Amino acid sequence: MKKRKLIFLGDVFLYTLSAFGGPQAHLAIMLREFVEKRKYITEEELMELNALAQVLPGPSSTQTLIGIAWKVGGLRLAITTFLIWVLPSAAIMCVAAIGYKMFATTGRMSHILHFVQPIAVGIVAYATYTFAERFLKTKINTWLAIGSLLVTLILQNPYAFPILIMLGGIVSSALETPPQESELRVKLFSNTNPNKVAYFIGILLAFAALGALINKTSPFSLPIRLFENFYRNGILIFGGGQVLVPLMYTEFVEVKHYLTNSEFLSGYALQQALPGPTFSFTSFLGGITLGNKGYGFWGTVLGSSIAVIGINLPGLILILFIVPFWDDLKKIARIKNSLSGINAVAVGFMATAFILLVRPFALDWMAYVLMLATFALLYFTKIKTPLVIVIGVVLGLVF
Repeated sequence: MKKRKLIFLGDVFLYTLSAFGGPQAHLAIMLREFVEKRKYITEEELMELNALAQVLPGPSSTQTLIGIAWKVGGLRLAITTFLIWVLPSAAIMCVAAIGYKMFATTGRMSHILHFVQPIAVGIVAYATYTFAERFLKTKINTWLAIGSLLVTLILQNPYAFPILIMLGGIVSSALETPPQESELRVKLFSNTNPNKVAYFIGILLAFAALGALINKTSPFSLPIRLFENFYRNGILIFGGGQVLVPLMYTEFVEVKHYLTNSEFLSGYALQQALPGPTFSFTSFLGGITLGNKGYGFWGTVLGSSIAVIGINLPGLILILFIVPFWDDLKKIARIKNSLSGINAVAVGFMATAFILLVRPFALDWMAYVLMLATFALLYFTKIKTPLVIVIGVVLGLVF
C-alpha cells in the first residue's frame, strides 16, 4: 500500500510538469494517466469527482486531483498531492514577482511585454467567448450575464461579486428545479457536521474582522486584509481560473490599486506559459502587492504565500469535507441547477474584465491586432496558450 502511494505521488509530480492548457486539458491528462494507465480510480469516479469540482467554488483541476488522492490514500496523501501540484508554479510566480521591477524596466523586457500583454488580453477574450458559447443557451442565462456585466461595470465594487453570484444561483435553481427532494436535503444536512461549516465561515469572518480592527498604519494590517481578500475570492470562484481573472482584476487593479494594469497582465501571461494550476497566478499578485507597498524581499515572499494559501484553502476544505457524502449531494438537483446561473453571471464578470483590460491600450492599433490574432489562433487552430505566449516573446525579441 505504501509503495502504491509513493508511485502515485511520482505520477502526480509528472502530471504537474505536463499539465498545460487549463481544466479541460487537465481532465484529459488525468483520464489518461490516473485512469487508463494506472487504474487508481475508474472513469466513472473521475467524472463524478470532476462534476463535484464544477459544483463547488474553487480550483476545479486542483479539487479533482485532491479527490483522486483521497480515494487512493486518504487525507495525508490528499494534502501531500495538493502541495506537489501547487508549489512548483507558485514558486516560479513568486520569483517572477521578486524580479519583476528589476527586469520590467529594462528596454528589451519592456519591449517584449508590449507584445505579450495584448496577447494575454486576447486569451481573456477567447475564454470569455468559449464560456459564453457553453453557458448562455437560454434567455435567462443571457440576461443574467448582461446584468452582471452592467452591474460590475457601473459599481466596480468587490462586494458586488458575491451578491451577483448568489442571485444567479438562486434564479437558475428556482427556475430549473421541480418542487421535490426535501427528503434528500434532510438526509444530507443530517450528515453534515455543523462544526466544520462553522470553521469554514469562521476563518473568513475572523480575518475580515482583524483586517477591519487593526490600524491601517500597522505593518500587519495589509497582510491580514490580503489573506481575507484571497480567501473570500476562493469562496466565490466557480468555473476555475478563467473566472479568477475578472474578480482579481476588478478588486486589485481597478478598486484597490494594489498593482498596475501592466503588472497584472505580465503576471497572467507568464502563468499561461507554465504548467500547473491557473490559481498559481495569485502568487504573483500577492507578491507584487506587498512588494509595491514597501515590504521588501521577504514581504514579497510573504505576499505570495498568503495569496496561495488564501485562494486555495476554501476549495481544499470543501473537497475534503464533501467527498465522503458526495453520493447524497449529487442527487440534489437544486445544487446542480444553481450552477448554470452562477456560470452565466461569471460570463458577465469575464466580459467586464475584458473591457477594463482593453481600455489602457487606447489607440494602440498593434495591441488590437495582437488581440485579434491571439483569439483567431486559439479559436481556429489547435495551438495552445503557452505556445501563443512564446510567439509573443519571440516577436518582442525580433522586432
